[in-house]
Amino acid sequence: MKLERLLTMTMILINRKKVKAQELAELFNVSIRTIYRDIETLSCAGVPVISQQGVNGGISLIDGYRVDRQVLTKDELTSLSIAIKSALTTYEDSHAEAVLEKITSIADDHVKQSMDHLFVDLSPWGPNALFKELITTLKTAIENNRCISFHYSTAYGEQTSRIVEPHTIVQKGKIWYLYGYCTLRKDFRLFKLARMKHLLQADSTFERKEVNLSELPWGKEWHRPQNVVDLVISFDKDITTLVEESFGAEHIDHEQSMIHISIPEDEWLYGFLLSFGHRIKIMEPLYIRDIIQKRALEIVQLYKNLNN
Repeated sequence: MKLERLLTMTMILINRKKVKAQELAELFNVSIRTIYRDIETLSCAGVPVISQQGVNGGISLIDGYRVDRQVLTKDELTSLSIAIKSALTTYEDSHAEAVLEKITSIADDHVKQSMDHLFVDLSPWGPNALFKELITTLKTAIENNRCISFHYSTAYGEQTSRIVEPHTIVQKGKIWYLYGYCTLRKDFRLFKLARMKHLLQADSTFERKEVNLSELPWGKEWHRPQNVVDLVISFDKDITTLVEESFGAEHIDHEQSMIHISIPEDEWLYGFLLSFGHRIKIMEPLYIRDIIQKRALEIVQLYKNLNN
């Protein structure tokens, strides 16, 4: 822990002209006395640290001090910084912030400019303080092999209490999930974060089970042949751009204004198709057309009843 703190402190001092001892103490959650002891350790190791007292004082390095920049290539530094910045849009992580500080300290002007060429913001629109807190809590539980408890709601409002061994936080499309072993169902499950309430870390711990994440295990159940339907959909040409964004350009026959796609069938699919209103028509299969028609009529009847 001390070695990591010393390395991070060195990178911060390289990246900044001067830093207050109090700021470093708060960053590492240690006392100011510990910070000054760390400075002595760095000095003994040959790092030219200068400590100045007074209002404008602080801790700095002798001008011109640098470290070897060849550990990573310029492109690698850029890619790594973009990945870390993206992760930090969703949760708080002092370690990731420290790594980003290190990268910035050894990057030249070209790399620093390249870091701003691409920014991936994974957080939802609007205020996301609660979302960040949720992600941070889950990440901490995963790192410490701590079980979690929460109330979980289905799409129909049915609630159950769950105790889960959390393994992986997953972003699928635009939605965030937790992949973990559910002690209630005795199997791995994918939990939508938006449906989790009253999340707490439990006192109990667990041994992480072997999961090959490169195979995307959470997608296997959803894409089983018996769960997938082959859709043929016609659409109005003036919503071509929206259709390409929603279904993927590779599934579009522009000459015929038709969509040919295989997609898992569930309640989400029905709502997704209904969101296009009268701008699309389900051509095949007929039973999906009947389901959409029935749902549309139910909506019409609902508003008729309200008007009456």
